[in-house]
Amino acid sequence: MYDLAIIGGGPAGSAAAVYAARKLVKSVLITESFGGQSVVSPEIENWIGTEKISGEGLAKSLENHVRAYAKDIVDIEEGEKVVAVTSNHTGHFDVTTQSGKCFETKTVLVATGGSRKKLNVPGAEKFDNKGVTYCASCDGPLFSGMDVAVIGGGNAGFETAAQLLAYAKSVTLLQRRDTYVADPVTVKKVLSHPNMRGITNAETLEVLGDKFVNGLKYRDTKTDAEHTLPVSGVFVEIGLVPSTEYVKDLVDMDQFNRIVVDARSQRTSMPGIWAAGDCTNELYHQNNIAAGDGVKALEDIYLYLNAQ
Repeated sequence: MYDLAIIGGGPAGSAAAVYAARKLVKSVLITESFGGQSVVSPEIENWIGTEKISGEGLAKSLENHVRAYAKDIVDIEEGEKVVAVTSNHTGHFDVTTQSGKCFETKTVLVATGGSRKKLNVPGAEKFDNKGVTYCASCDGPLFSGMDVAVIGGGNAGFETAAQLLAYAKSVTLLQRRDTYVADPVTVKKVLSHPNMRGITNAETLEVLGDKFVNGLKYRDTKTDAEHTLPVSGVFVEIGLVPSTEYVKDLVDMDQFNRIVVDARSQRTSMPGIWAAGDCTNELYHQNNIAAGDGVKALEDIYLYLNAQ
């Protein structure tokens, strides 16, 4: 019997595990791997306390920190994918993995993040991390002084464009629909920047390049004309797929299948279950924010366990 099962080894899950170990909360950390979404980033410049670190370096740093404190308090089940969390007859939870392991626990912290929807056009996979990127906060500064494109006309797309305007020579945002999905106030503010351009009715056809990206081909869905943008970077913001399937029958979710949480405590609608990081309806998706969510959740879980 565990006091807590932490599901996920990204910044949120790792931060929670370190705090669990220090507070002597008997826990099991279950994760396919350490690091989270940023593991693919060649260079991260906004992880607080570290000037620059690669995605792989961040993953190793998180793992080392957890293992340094885990000792006999936090059991680590790496290489395991959780497929189900169920409430059992004792009022506790059973956490089942794909390999058939089952862990009984009093509380659960869901911190499995999500995955970016990938751009599915010729050249997108070939130039992944060679000009095609899914994280402006991680990779934006690498494109300083360059012309870049953003694909996606929602709030995430416009927020990405706003970040990039601090570094890039120019930013062109492509939206497939004839109107933007983002908040009108945000759209107006971002498009007012002199180095910003927005194109609607633009269907992305192909990412062009040699060793690295040097262009983006798109089709005007109204005129059927094809155009090519000379850009050095393509930032994709077409949505996030949260990893929450295994708790869909237990907790409330929003229309995007993100877990709805109380922002003050990270509690979900189900007593005994908390969630942190990108798998939640958190407004901003950042490594530092996810880590903070994990700490906040653990503090609340500790009080919950010791107040019963």
